[in-house]
Formats: sequence, structure tokens, C-alpha cells
Amino acid sequence: MSYYYQENRRGFLSNVPPVTKNLIIINVLIFVATIINENFMIGTFGLFYPTSPYFRWWQVITHMFMHGGFWHILFNMYTLFIFGVVVERIIGSKKFLLFYFVCGLGAAALQMGTQYLEVQAFMNSDSQTALQSLIDLKRTPTVGASGAIYGVLIGYAMLFPQSKMTLLFPPVTLSAKWMVIVFAVIELFTGVVGFADGVAHFAHLGGMLIGWLLIRFWRRRGVLFDRDRL
Repeated sequence: MSYYYQENRRGFLSNVPPVTKNLIIINVLIFVATIINENFMIGTFGLFYPTSPYFRWWQVITHMFMHGGFWHILFNMYTLFIFGVVVERIIGSKKFLLFYFVCGLGAAALQMGTQYLEVQAFMNSDSQTALQSLIDLKRTPTVGASGAIYGVLIGYAMLFPQSKMTLLFPPVTLSAKWMVIVFAVIELFTGVVGFADGVAHFAHLGGMLIGWLLIRFWRRRGVLFDRDRL
């Protein structure tokens, strides 16, 4: 009997579950398109406030694939790769796809909600500063997958609460449960005080909140795990 050796030519992404893999690929391709024509891509697919003249209905979805720079997409895709692979394998690809987009929509909803409160405050003020702030708000888009990815992060923490996570800076190691609690507190604090302006802190919180609610809902109904993998 003869044997032959067949070389394994499978690529790096071949072991990544399909939803996580395709989300990463699509985000990278759209980022390349954004580099080529930033004004068109951000102006067309970033999420503007609903009363802005630049708002389009599809932006509620497309803003999740837009990024404002190299480090923005690198951090988001790295986090999606590390935690999305695990969560998708546990809950299954179909449920993970739903989870990802629902978290992203929840993030957008909370971000728009906080902007609504800002708009009302600006409109109730007669100052020129408030008027300019209102104009700036309607001209500024929200971009990024961060809301959905923060949902994935809290999903991982709920599935593996005692697993250890280490920050790059500062090099602190905590359980996943406590790490996401720290993240949530930081996002809430920075969002309220306005620190690191230009970052959609409440979108991050919205993604975490919806992720937490959805995992709890599926767990109570006994449909959280992908039974084909059990």
C-alpha cells in the first residue's frame, strides 16, 4: 500500500469561525476604501444624527464597518479576533451574527439618545456657543465597530467570568468579569465628564448593555449554547 504526503495549505484565517472571519475581512476592505476616498466613505456611511442633512437610513448599519484611523481598526479587529472566535464557537455562528448586530444597533441607539439630550440642551440655550455646538454635532458622524465589539467582550466575560485578562498598559491582570466592570465604569465616567472628546463612550456602554441583556435572555431560555458543539 502506498502513501503520499499532502501539504496543508490552509491559510491563517481558515481556523477562524465564518462570521468573525468575514466581519474582519469586510471591515478591512471598507477601511481600504476609506483610505482611498475618505470624504465620500465617511460622509455616506458614517452615522449622523437623524435630523442632520447628512443622515441616511442605512448609516445605522454601515457605521459599524467604518473606522477613523489605523489604530482604531487595529484595536477593534484585534479584540474581535481574540474574543469573537471564542464566543462564536460557543453560541454558534447564526446566533453570534445576530448578537453582533443587535449589540451594534443598541450602541447606536444609546449614542443617539445621549445626542438627543445634548440637542435639546443646545436648543434651549440662546448662546452662540450652543448654536455652534449644535451645528458641530449634526456635522459629526459616529463611526466604528466598537459598540458591537464591547458587546462581544461582555459576552465573553459572561461565558468565562473567571478567565484572566491582562491589559497592555498598565500591565494589570484581572478576571474577565472584573475587567469588563472596570471598562464600563471608565466609559461611564469619561462619557459623563466629557473626557477624551470624540470617542463615543455611550455607544460602548450601549453595546455592553445589550450584550449583557441578550446573553442573560438566552441563558434563561436555555438556548445560549450551540448544541451541535456540545
